Amino acid sequence: MKSTHARRLGALAAATVAAGLLTVPTAAVADTAPAVLGTEQGGDYVTRACDPTTAPLWSGRTTYGPQLVADVTGTGARFSVRDETTGAQDPVYTGEAQAYGQRASVKVPGLVDGHSYAWHAWALQGTQLSAPSADCHFSVDTTGATVTVSSTDFPESGPATKYAGQFGTFVLAGADPAPTGGTASGVACIRYGFRMLGVGGCDSPDAVKPAADGTATVSAKVMDWGTNSLNVQVIDNAGNVTPSSYTFFAPSNPNPPKTLGDVDGDGSADLLLPDAQGNLQYISANASDTTPHATIRAVASPGHNGWASYRIAHRGWTDYHAPSSDDLFIHQPGSGYLDLYRNFDYGSFSRGMGGASRSTDCVDETGTSVDCPADYASNWSKAEQIVAFGPAAGGFAPALVTVENGNLWLHSGGDFGFGHQQVRKLTTSGNWGGYDLVAPGPDAAGNLALWARDRATGELHAYPIPKRADGTFDYSALADASANVVATGFTTAAYPTLDSAGDGDGDGLPDLWAVTADRHLVRYSGWSAPTDLGALR
Repeated sequence: MKSTHARRLGALAAATVAAGLLTVPTAAVADTAPAVLGTEQGGDYVTRACDPTTAPLWSGRTTYGPQLVADVTGTGARFSVRDETTGAQDPVYTGEAQAYGQRASVKVPGLVDGHSYAWHAWALQGTQLSAPSADCHFSVDTTGATVTVSSTDFPESGPATKYAGQFGTFVLAGADPAPTGGTASGVACIRYGFRMLGVGGCDSPDAVKPAADGTATVSAKVMDWGTNSLNVQVIDNAGNVTPSSYTFFAPSNPNPPKTLGDVDGDGSADLLLPDAQGNLQYISANASDTTPHATIRAVASPGHNGWASYRIAHRGWTDYHAPSSDDLFIHQPGSGYLDLYRNFDYGSFSRGMGGASRSTDCVDETGTSVDCPADYASNWSKAEQIVAFGPAAGGFAPALVTVENGNLWLHSGGDFGFGHQQVRKLTTSGNWGGYDLVAPGPDAAGNLALWARDRATGELHAYPIPKRADGTFDYSALADASANVVATGFTTAAYPTLDSAGDGDGDGLPDLWAVTADRHLVRYSGWSAPTDLGALR
């Protein structure tokens, strides 16, 4: 009778182990097996491998070591571990632990790399033992995997076949050899990047899962000319991380593409928009959907708090730096400071952050230096809007148009980082405060334009700024903000954001872009024939 009762309790304990925590009266301790919760790895609680159908936990190299955990109704627990690889029935470890909050745990020393183990526990009430729990399983892998990198585009030795600023193909080959007499956990993933890899695992965006042969082929854009290092980490299924690096030389492109509006150096102008997480995404002017081809993290914004609250202007770059890609002008509304991110690394913007100084070199319509008007501010705090206008001073140098106190101001020529640009007051009417400016950039003939949306009516205005024979521009169309209506229906409710990335459909004319209230991106041919590219991230 007593034996039958014990068998029934053993069956009940096994069922309870599969279901979760065990709850029984304290008086039944001597006949009640503990609920085996699992094996902890590196201090992270893991609930698995406590039944024959579940893959065992792999325990890697860690200062914690594998830790056995069981819930008991009693004062403590006794644990026993046997080596399943050798098949020996004698335990390789036995130990007891006091229960705290009805939970007992022990760390197991001296385990063999590559071996698999089974363990079970008994509940203790003083010296009285319960029936044993069901077996729980785990394996040990403390060696770590290895990884090698190769590339025909950017070989470790020998000439590269591509240039800095271009994508290269890299083959990441991971291997996890088994120790003598044992097994290895296998490669779980490989992380890679040209910057220092921070803390992360196989769920990181920079991680790839290799194929069955252990290799993963990735495409990565090389951001710097000269010596580069691709940092890699191979992570095995036991959580062991093995770092490595691949060093190669990327030559500078002797004939880089030069496209105004291009931020990442691929020869196509880009639209820059924040995503829902505050990251800054690059969408090409000739894109067929809203998938960004590059993203700058939210933490890289001037306040390290995301890009959504900033006005960002880009069209042109300073001649002395490479590559030939747009610098970014970034303004927090109301701030007297204008951030200038110089583009040294094909839109990665990992260095070159600074400020755009406010110039005191004011000129008239003939380019003659004059005293700055009384309403010209000494900093950027009065700039209600800032747009990158186009090559108003020739070449690829950036020029800005701002709205200040209801008037338009042109800032062009010279290095903004040192305040060497010239400033010209373009209007005196004071009625530009109710308009959203859009700078579409030059057309194929080099003529400029300024577009503006009347926030009160939704009318779109297009002001031609033709290029004269002497290379200067005619700004007379800007005298009347209410003139030159070309379209209607662009209300702020329907289209909170209007912008332009230049010519997106290849007809030689700039195109309007709009973001709808439900965050769809719409591209126009000029300002008609809209194409919905889909929802933004």
